[in-house]
Amino acid sequence: MEHPKNALPPEGGAKPAQNPAKIMNPVPHGRLFLALTAAFCVLLVDTLVFHGPTAGLTAAVFAWYALLLAWLGPNFLAAPSSRVLFLFDLFLGLTFALGSNWYFRLWNCLALLVLLPLHTASGASRFPWWRPAILWERPLLFLRGLFGHLSAPAAVLTAGKKGDNRRTLVLVAGGCGALALVALLLPILASADALFAAATANLRAFIQVHFTTALWKLLWGLVLTPFVFGLLVSLRRPQPLEVPAAEKSPKADGLLFVVMLAALDVLYLLFLAVQSAGLFGGADYLAARGISYADWARGGFFQMVGVTVLNLAVLLPALTLSHREGRAWKVLRLLSALLAVESLVLLVSACWRMTLYVTAYGLSFKRLMTYWGMAMMALFLLTALYKTRRPDFAFCRAAFPLALAGWLVINCVPADYLVAKNQVDRYLSGESAAIDAEYLLYSLSYDTLSQLERLDGNLICHDWQNGSQRRLAVLISHRRAEAAAECADWHTWSLSATLASGQP
Repeated sequence: MEHPKNALPPEGGAKPAQNPAKIMNPVPHGRLFLALTAAFCVLLVDTLVFHGPTAGLTAAVFAWYALLLAWLGPNFLAAPSSRVLFLFDLFLGLTFALGSNWYFRLWNCLALLVLLPLHTASGASRFPWWRPAILWERPLLFLRGLFGHLSAPAAVLTAGKKGDNRRTLVLVAGGCGALALVALLLPILASADALFAAATANLRAFIQVHFTTALWKLLWGLVLTPFVFGLLVSLRRPQPLEVPAAEKSPKADGLLFVVMLAALDVLYLLFLAVQSAGLFGGADYLAARGISYADWARGGFFQMVGVTVLNLAVLLPALTLSHREGRAWKVLRLLSALLAVESLVLLVSACWRMTLYVTAYGLSFKRLMTYWGMAMMALFLLTALYKTRRPDFAFCRAAFPLALAGWLVINCVPADYLVAKNQVDRYLSGESAAIDAEYLLYSLSYDTLSQLERLDGNLICHDWQNGSQRRLAVLISHRRAEAAAECADWHTWSLSATLASGQP
């Protein structure tokens, strides 16, 4: 069984819950790491809570891995799978400082919320990286680390000479409490006495401008510190989850899956036969049946997503759980291969229909992501088709890297620029009679501005911010000013905004 050696190995295997003080005694520079952890927590609160998924999150991701590597050492990246996920997470973190598309920022933030716990807790995992069981096991290990060693900071601060360290701990706690009480009582006392309010007006204004938000960030960071530091302590001495001994996977009669696969295969053959009439019959054939060609061409993608997931949910268990003997097994493999092929044909049909729609109405961000989604589903189906030939092949061993690689590719594609170029080219060539400039201005990122400047600046557009009608040149100027304002704050800076603002 393979798992990355990302921390010091536990002596004598898994042990019961350990005393945080005993864990921390042999750790050099424990207080330094506690201070670094507190600084990271303040940074995390400052970026993610107060500014959202922007360039500040790039700093937080890089800071987390710097702290993790300093704490655990290079053994954390000993396994190839750990190094790959490390580089992928760093790239996802870097995207917040490169692009300004809020769809990708939100999706990448959600991806990091999944991938970072999976990577961080890999040292105590009982399963190799390609087993689906890690999707529940590693998050549980991560949560156990967060909540299982909350006394670790106190153990670090009180280690050594007990008298001096306890007084230091009391002094730090008293200082934090005094700061919080002063910040709370100063405005209350000012409201109770006009003379005191006048005497402290400048002080209160200074505190309100410079320290109110900072104080909240500090307090929330200190609240978060015991959880994160406890997680680091658990990673230094990882303990796998106590799970019952693995039992042999149950096997089912292949005839059960044969009946299900046969029904699906027949259904999809009928569906493809009907759909081919629409593909080759054209608009006249559909109009004769009261169906809009545009509605028919653009529909079906999300349904195909559900169909693909359902087909894989039937096909993979059929190949995994069935008895691999007798005629039923041979028929099952044949029907599984037919189902995978039919699913691929359905994807080709959906792609054809989407292409017809894009040809008529142009490209959009959603349609571009539709093409990417179809390509990813085709790769998963080809992987499933290969499994019908080699049943012992682990589907997730190929599907997980394909998913990461696919997301890496689409993050590197200048999606908004391509959408804007397509729309502007169609409008300038006369292929499209109108252009949705408001969509390109406000729904997408700053990458569209260079293409919008190719249009007539006197074009009248709707200003989404104040509801008025303005010239396109004025709105582009406002968007560039917004980009410049974002670049003025390191939390919201991005390469995309810098290029759009025209600043060096």
